[in-house]
Amino acid sequence: MARRMPPHEGCVKRGRHDLRGGRPLSALREDPYVGSVPYWKMTMPIPTGSSRQRGMADASDVLELSWEFFGELCRVLAVKVATAGYRPDLVIGIAKAGVIPGAVVASILRCEFYSMKISRDDGMERVREQPKIFSQAPREAKGRKVLIVDEISTSGETLRMAANALRQVAPSQIKTAASLVKPSGFRPDYYSLETDSMVIFPWDRHVVDEAGTIEVNPMYRGII
Repeated sequence: MARRMPPHEGCVKRGRHDLRGGRPLSALREDPYVGSVPYWKMTMPIPTGSSRQRGMADASDVLELSWEFFGELCRVLAVKVATAGYRPDLVIGIAKAGVIPGAVVASILRCEFYSMKISRDDGMERVREQPKIFSQAPREAKGRKVLIVDEISTSGETLRMAANALRQVAPSQIKTAASLVKPSGFRPDYYSLETDSMVIFPWDRHVVDEAGTIEVNPMYRGII
């Protein structure tokens, strides 16, 4: 049964057009897995005539998330974990971006939170094809139930690498989760939203330049 999105200010944008104001979203549907909690699956085209940066040529659409909307995705993720009957003793967020949903989910589930840094980047630049582990799995996970959380799952390499590293600590059980997944990518045990769009996260939308001025992230000029 379709539901209307709450008329929150700036929840989701379609290019430069706001998708609020009480209009129904055709792709919005009820997920029976979480009962009354909505599950979103959307496709949002880039406005005609907008240019893409190098490396974005295969992105046919854009999903721009606000902080409020991403917070709702985190809530949905926590509810899915809880209604599935999994009770983690601790949540591990994959740094950098995975610590954001990880910390929120840990707070909602009332369990401990830790982080592991696994990345392909050096600073703001992508410098390696395969992710690299920069921090050890927390020893506190030994003999305990763990939930590993990332902000998005595509190939699943980061989540699998984190799980493999964590097994060296010998937890009693490991489950994986992500706020978003790609339709053709790795599916963790739990996720909030499936989308084939290029996702612009709220923390990536604007950055501070050398003069200390807030500006649109150069990665997304011509898109937002």
